[in-house]
Amino acid sequence: MPYIEAKLTVTMDLGKREVLQKKLTDAAAEALGKPKKFIMVGIEEHYPLWMAGEKLTKGACVAVRLVGDAPREAYANLTKRICDILAQEFGIAGTAVYVTYHPVESWGCDGHLF
Repeated sequence: MPYIEAKLTVTMDLGKREVLQKKLTDAAAEALGKPKKFIMVGIEEHYPLWMAGEKLTKGACVAVRLVGDAPREAYANLTKRICDILAQEFGIAGTAVYVTYHPVESWGCDGHLF
């Protein structure tokens, strides 16, 4: 049940949003070993971010929530993939990207608790 919440400073058209969500879904499925049908992605564009007191023209903060935990190597792999995707698609340098991981003990969907 990963949920990926991506907040980017850049503005994008629907096509770019679709490409981003697909690439994030694919990366999470492969790195975390989760079925794509359970991965949810939220994208917020034109999100103001500051780093070291300076407003970023190109930056991103990505939060990954998942049931339970994953090995550190999986998080490292996914972090690299997310940074690569953002650099390739939007020209966002990895130094302007934060990726956080949030293991969740209880997660519900469709009236059921996992």
